[in-house]
Amino acid sequence: MLVERGWPLLLPLLVLASLFLSISWLGLFPLLPDVARIGVLIVFAGAALAALYPLRFFRWPSAAEIDRRIEAANELLHSPVQVQTDRPSGHESIFSQALWREHQKRMAERLGSLGADRPRARVPERDRWGLRAVAALLLVTAFAFSFGPSGGRVSDGFVARAARDAVPPRIDAWVTPPAYTGKPPLFLTADAKQAAATFTVPQGSDVSLRVTGGSGEETLSFADKDGNARAIDPAAPQAAKPVATAAPKVRQFTGKLTGDGTLTLKSGEDDLGRWAFAVIPDKPPTIRFAGEPKRAVNGAFELNYQIDDDYGAASAKAELALADTQAPNAHPLYGPPDMPLALPRRGGKGNAAKTSKDLTEHVWSGGSIKLTLTATDDAGHTATSETKTLVMPERPFANPLARAVIEQRRMLGLDANSKPRVLELMDAITLRPEDTFDNMAHYLAIMSARSRLKMADNDDQLRNVVSYLWEIALGIEEGNLSAAERRLRQAQQALQDAINRGASDEEIDKAMKELREAMNQFLQEFAERAKQNPNAPQMQQNGQELRQSDIERMMDEIENLAKSGDRDRAQQLLSQLQDMMNNLQAGRQQQGGEQDSEMRQQMDKLGEIMRRQQEMMNDTFRMDQMQRGQRQRGENRDEQLGENGGGQDEDRPGPGQDRDPLARPKPMTPQEFADALKQLQEGQGKLQNDLEQLRKGLEGMGMEPNEGFGEAGKSMGNAEQALGEGDGDQAVGHQGRALEALRRGAKDMMKQLQAMQGDQGGSEQGGRQQDADRDPLGRPRATRGPDDGNSVKVPDEIDVQRARQILEAIRKRLGNALSPDIERSYLERLLELK
Repeated sequence: MLVERGWPLLLPLLVLASLFLSISWLGLFPLLPDVARIGVLIVFAGAALAALYPLRFFRWPSAAEIDRRIEAANELLHSPVQVQTDRPSGHESIFSQALWREHQKRMAERLGSLGADRPRARVPERDRWGLRAVAALLLVTAFAFSFGPSGGRVSDGFVARAARDAVPPRIDAWVTPPAYTGKPPLFLTADAKQAAATFTVPQGSDVSLRVTGGSGEETLSFADKDGNARAIDPAAPQAAKPVATAAPKVRQFTGKLTGDGTLTLKSGEDDLGRWAFAVIPDKPPTIRFAGEPKRAVNGAFELNYQIDDDYGAASAKAELALADTQAPNAHPLYGPPDMPLALPRRGGKGNAAKTSKDLTEHVWSGGSIKLTLTATDDAGHTATSETKTLVMPERPFANPLARAVIEQRRMLGLDANSKPRVLELMDAITLRPEDTFDNMAHYLAIMSARSRLKMADNDDQLRNVVSYLWEIALGIEEGNLSAAERRLRQAQQALQDAINRGASDEEIDKAMKELREAMNQFLQEFAERAKQNPNAPQMQQNGQELRQSDIERMMDEIENLAKSGDRDRAQQLLSQLQDMMNNLQAGRQQQGGEQDSEMRQQMDKLGEIMRRQQEMMNDTFRMDQMQRGQRQRGENRDEQLGENGGGQDEDRPGPGQDRDPLARPKPMTPQEFADALKQLQEGQGKLQNDLEQLRKGLEGMGMEPNEGFGEAGKSMGNAEQALGEGDGDQAVGHQGRALEALRRGAKDMMKQLQAMQGDQGGSEQGGRQQDADRDPLGRPRATRGPDDGNSVKVPDEIDVQRARQILEAIRKRLGNALSPDIERSYLERLLELK
C-alpha cells in the first residue's frame, strides 16, 4: 500500500532526474554557452520543485485499511480479520460473550492460509503513451556513451566552460593526380613535405583540403602566377546525424589545378597554410607511320605506327576516305570502315605498335583511299598523322568467275544507282551457263543473287545482296574453307575485344571455346586440302614443324593471361597466333605461283651452279692429292732401287698387291691425268659461262647482282687457267674463293627478292620460303634453292668450354671404382671407348 501511494508521487521526480543524467552523460552541457547552461539548470530546478509538491498528499494507511486490504486480497467473507479485534455492540451477557468468542474462533479458522497482495499503482492509467520507458532507454544509452571519448560527466552542468583553452584546428591537404598519369597522391601536410618550397604536380590534378575543428569560418583561395586570385568554395556539409554528438566542425575544400600558383588557407586575417605548385602541362600526343601501310600475307590491312604521349594515349583509330571522286548523284551503301588501332603498352620501352585488320570484305577494297591516323589522350588532346594515298588491300581471286562477281559487288556497294548495270552484267555471265560454269551450284547461286537484287527496293535489302555476293565469290574461289577462315577471324576478333574491355571470366571462357572450335574446324579443312594437294605448304613456324598441340598450348596460355589480368601479354600472344594463321593461309593461297615463277627458276639455277662448283672443287682436290701421292711413291721407289742395286723388279706387283687395302683409286698414267685435268678445265669454263648468263638474266628481271657474282666469275677464270697449267693446288684455292663469292651473291639476291615482294607480303613470303627449305626435322632440303652455308652453326668458345666440362665430369665418374657396372658401361659408350 506504501508503494501504491508513493510510486505515482515519486515517478515525475525520477523521470526528471533521468533526463538530467542523460543530458550530462551525452556531453551536451559542454556544447552550450554558459547562459544557456544556467538556463537549463534553472528549468530543471523548477521542474524538481514542481515534482516534489505532490508528496504533501502522501498518508500512511490505517490498521482498518490494512485489514480490509487483506480480506479483499484473500476474498474472505464476513470480515474474519476485523472480527478478531472487534467487539459486539449492546449489553454484554455471559451468553453473548460465549457466542462472540465462538464466532471469532470460527472466523480465525479461515485465516490459516492468508497471502499478500501485489501493489497496483495504476501508473499506466496516468501515462497512457509509455513516455517513462523512453526516459529509461535514454538513460541506459547515455550511461554507455559516457565511457566513450565524447562522453560527459554529471558535474559538467555545474562547471563554467568560458575559460577553457581553445584547441587548434587540424589541417589535412593532399593532391590527387589524374588516374591516367599513374602517379600516387601527394600529401601536402606530411612532415616530410613541410620543407618543400614548390610542389610539382600534373595538370588537371585535384587538390583537397580538410579543416577539422577551428572557427568554421576558414577560406581557401588560389592565386596564379600573375596574381589573379580565385576563391574555392567549401563543400556542402553533410546531413546531420539523428543523435547530436560532440564531434568538431569539419570544412572540406576541393579544387582543380590547371596552372602554376599558390594555395592559401586563412581564418579571418590569419594565414593557416600556404602551398606553391608548379603544374606540368599535359602535352598533346603525336602519331606517325613507322612504315608504309601494306597488305599482310592473308590480305589483311597491316599498319605499323608509333604513338608518343607523356602519359600514354587513350584511343587511336585509322580514318579512311575514298581518294577517287564519286559521281554527284552517287548513293553509296557503305561508309568508311571502322579500324581502331591497338595502343602501345603504357610504361613500355617502345611506343611502336601494329594493327592488322581484315578489310577485304569491305566494298572499298581494291580502290584508292586516303589514310590518316588519329590519336587521343585522356586529357582530350587529339593528334593526326600525315595523310597517305594508297590502294586498299583486297583479297586476290584467281577464278575469273569469282573476280567478275566481286567486281559487280563492288560496283553495287559504291553506288546503289548502278543496280541496272549490275543486273545486265549478271545476265551476261549467265547467258551460256554450260560454257561459263563448271559447277552448276555456282550458277544457281548467281541467279538467286540476281533475283534478290531485282526485288530489292531499299538500302538494307541491297546490303544483304552485297553480302550474299561476297559469300558466292568465296564459295567459287575456295569452297568451304573460306567459311572456316571467316569463323576463325571472327573468333579471334571477339576474343581480342573481350580482352580489351576487361571482360569477366565467363565471357573469356565463352570466347575461348568459340576460338578453339573455329581453330579445330580450320585445321581440319586445312588437313583435308593437304591430302588432296601433296604440294601444299606444311604447318611450320620458324623453320620447325607446327603441331596442333603447340597451338592448343598457346591458346591455353592466352586464356590464363586474360583471366589473370595481364591483358598486354595476352594481346601479344594473340597477335602471334594471328600471324601464324596468316602465314599459313597465305602459303596456301600463293603456293601455286611461287613454284613456277621465273624468280624461283633463277634461284634454282644459282643453287645448281653452287652445287657444281662445290663438286668441281672436290674433284680438283682429289686429283691434286692423287698426283702428289704418285710423285711421292715414285721417289720412294727410286730410293729402294738404289739400295737393292736393281736386283729385283719392283714395278711388277706381287701376289695381293694389285689392289689398295684402303680402297684408294688406282694410280693414273700421265696421259689419263692430263685428260682428267682437261675435262675439269672445260667444266670450269662452262660453269663460268653459265654464271654470266645467270647474271644477265637477273639484270633483265630488274635485280642488281652485287660484286660477289663478278668476283666469282673472275675466280672461276683463274681456276680454269690453273687447271690448264696442271697446278691443282692453285686451282683449288681459286675455286674456294669463287664458291664463297657465290654465297655472298646468293644472300644479296635473297634480300633483293624480299624487298621486291614487300608490297605483297615479301618479308613474310621470304620467311615462309626459308621455312619451306627445311624438312620437319629442321634439316635443309637439297632441292630447294642454293645453300649459302649459313645453316651451319660453328660452336663458340662458351660451347667448347661446356663440352670440355661435360667430358671431364664423365671421365671423373668413370674413374670411380665404386661405380656400378651398368653405369660404367653407359659412360664408356658415351666416350666411345668400346
